[in-house]
Amino acid sequence: MATTNPLQFIQQTRGEIAKIVWPTRRETMLTTAMVFVLASLTAVFFFFVDWFIRSGLQLVLTYFG
Repeated sequence: MATTNPLQFIQQTRGEIAKIVWPTRRETMLTTAMVFVLASLTAVFFFFVDWFIRSGLQLVLTYFG
């Protein structure tokens, strides 16, 4: 296993950090908006699935209960 001295390690780390491409403000805002929209759609979907199952179960329990 090759050993690297601390100075060389820091230089390599700085070089790798310089390669990072950060998203623009617009990209961040669009991504955030998409997360909120998709989370809202998912919440509405599961609300109706839950409502459907609950209504069906109440119907079955009322009929057989």
